[in-house]
Amino acid sequence: MVQNPSTFSTKNKTYSLLQFGFFFVKSDCEGHNSLQMSKILLLIASLLLLFSCGIVKPVGTFETSTPPTTPNYAQLDSWAAHPDKADNADRLPDGVEKEINLEDKVDVFFLHPTTYNGKKGHRNWNGDVQDAQLNERTDGSTILYQASIFNGAGRVFAPRYRQAHIYAYFSPDKSSAKEAFELAYTDIKAAFQYYLDNYNKGRPIIIAAHSQGTTHGTRLVAEFFDGKPLQEQLVTAYLVGMPLSTEQFKEIPLCDSPSDTQCFSAWQTYKTGYYPTKYVYGDQYAVTNPLSWTLNTSYQPKSANEGAILRKFEKLMPELVDAQIEKGMLWVNKPKFPGSFLFRSKRYHIVDFNFFYMNVRNNAILRAETFLGEMGDK
Repeated sequence: MVQNPSTFSTKNKTYSLLQFGFFFVKSDCEGHNSLQMSKILLLIASLLLLFSCGIVKPVGTFETSTPPTTPNYAQLDSWAAHPDKADNADRLPDGVEKEINLEDKVDVFFLHPTTYNGKKGHRNWNGDVQDAQLNERTDGSTILYQASIFNGAGRVFAPRYRQAHIYAYFSPDKSSAKEAFELAYTDIKAAFQYYLDNYNKGRPIIIAAHSQGTTHGTRLVAEFFDGKPLQEQLVTAYLVGMPLSTEQFKEIPLCDSPSDTQCFSAWQTYKTGYYPTKYVYGDQYAVTNPLSWTLNTSYQPKSANEGAILRKFEKLMPELVDAQIEKGMLWVNKPKFPGSFLFRSKRYHIVDFNFFYMNVRNNAILRAETFLGEMGDK
């Protein structure tokens, strides 16, 4: 089953620091002029400073802290993405169009990863959904680069929630970490229940999540869908960036073909040839190849990659990476792009979705269409 998030190694801070920096290095800098290189070197220097100083940790224990105000999901401000407002989940890279409109037929419930990651002022165990700077960071990163993937498959709902501090993943204070994740999940559950009561109206549902979003999304799928009546409305679940068991759910299997429905897909991305010492891996962990959408371990070349998104959202980058399943991991060869020589990490966690932007997008559309066709046949 999914690993207790509070037991992860301190190396998970890489997600919010070094890999965060990689993701935002400009992929379209031409010629590496001195100003651009200065900016890149300043970024690297800043990251090294953060590593040397450590991230800003929560003050005290969870019990001694005051939780942020509970979000009210009747208010649009409590949603990072919602069909009734304009948001970054509505955007598309250049050249990509909504060729098929499934917005009136299918819904997508997206759970974003950790953006409350140790920056100045992040001293609580949980993020505040009323923190304008935190919301701007969330909307300008994961909502734009990840949630937008799914706007061709249906209406996108992405709740703001009192996310656990990144430190909760490796804090020695296991009790506080557990409480922080529990508080975050209470918001996820409340948001989903509000969505069901007020917006769903029996429509098919796609669950999509990354990192901390997957920590909560896995629990949500188990509680609301697995062996429950609502499973009949589940198109599919993309639960990405966390170690999930091949037998994670009782009645929801791993997807093993591009058009499978009522199943889940999962992967964690690493550099080809790398066997991590700080992260769990092995054949007992679920991994889907997003270039073939099967569990087959055969190599999938870059030519199967329909388009990735890196720093410049508008610029689609076809054939950026290949992919192959290896012992519960998704291996990809290091991509080449301007500035890639600066990136030395072998864990590609922050771009789990972005490396396969168009493959995931087109697959979500295919599964939604397949599900609707199956409904019509009943």
